[in-house]
Amino acid sequence: MISSARPASTGLSGRMRAAVPVCVLALGTMAPVHAAELTLTETGSSLIYPLFKVWADEYAKTHPGVAVDANSTDSGAGIEKAVSGAVQIGASDAYMSDDEIKRNPQIVNVALAISAQSINTNIPGLNDQTLKLNGPALAGIYTGKIRQWDDPAIASLNPGVKLPHNDIAPIHRSDPSGDTFVFTQYLTFSTERWENRIGFVSPESWEKRLGYGVTVAWPAVPGALEATGNTDVVAKLRETPYSIGYVGVSFHQEIEKAGLGTAAVQSYDGAFLLPTADSIAAAARALWPRTPADERLTLVNAPGANAYPLVNYEYAIVSTRQSDPKVAEALRRFLLWSIAPDETNEKYLADAHFVPLPAHVWVLSHDQIERIR
Repeated sequence: MISSARPASTGLSGRMRAAVPVCVLALGTMAPVHAAELTLTETGSSLIYPLFKVWADEYAKTHPGVAVDANSTDSGAGIEKAVSGAVQIGASDAYMSDDEIKRNPQIVNVALAISAQSINTNIPGLNDQTLKLNGPALAGIYTGKIRQWDDPAIASLNPGVKLPHNDIAPIHRSDPSGDTFVFTQYLTFSTERWENRIGFVSPESWEKRLGYGVTVAWPAVPGALEATGNTDVVAKLRETPYSIGYVGVSFHQEIEKAGLGTAAVQSYDGAFLLPTADSIAAAARALWPRTPADERLTLVNAPGANAYPLVNYEYAIVSTRQSDPKVAEALRRFLLWSIAPDETNEKYLADAHFVPLPAHVWVLSHDQIERIR
């Protein structure tokens, strides 16, 4: 069961106050180049990697003694390597399960930002139009029940659109992916057929019956393709006519450059919405007051007229028990800097199509970071 106990500290630390003005000054000047005395290693989510890369580059300008080595793998690897101690920061679009937390009580899930997934298509002649899709249609595509683009389940959502009678090529992630976690949560919450049919590969998983996870037992669908990471999903979408896939919003520019379509997805309230800053923020606003002290909360399928349904917290998975006090201090300082509520950081987030944490959740993240020793 997710804990609701709140850490005692709620104030803004001296390190945090110091980090904000230094971060702003970095816009106008380039710090002298010095060899880093300490390196923090990050790996995990390909969705948040573009943001971590920017953070790493910018942090080095004002903190020359500390380097952040950012790497794109997948959310599953981020969690695994943070738990094992192989890295200081595991990036993940998915929060850890109750069972994982019970086995690893030293690990915290620190919310860094709010993100989302887009549903993208490559339908020749229709990529400049906004196709409407809902949970049952997407579940039908990914289970193989819906095989052609002009299937009545899709056509009924798109009156007046001349849909082709071509086979659909659904693309899913083969690596343990937080994007899969969010996408299959949406299918589970919106489609009874998906919940009853699809489950985790791992039989002992606590969420098996719900049909969502970083890895799921995808049905064998003719023409289905596997991809590793968001970059590979975009590449396979571009290369495969009549395909469909789910992609992190930080890859928006790549989607546009590839000339792919972005679907409007049906929300909890029945509206068909695109993943914009406003619709992502609206979804988060509907649910973030419920965020517990350990910050493990789904933002998927939130209520609200303008609430985009595939939204999530982006997490830093970190151990509160570091082997070296210097590493622990550097890790605290970097994470506090990364969530700094200032215009500079908001620009980094906006460029990656992320939404900053609200004040209530920022306090929770701050308190969890301060536990790192």
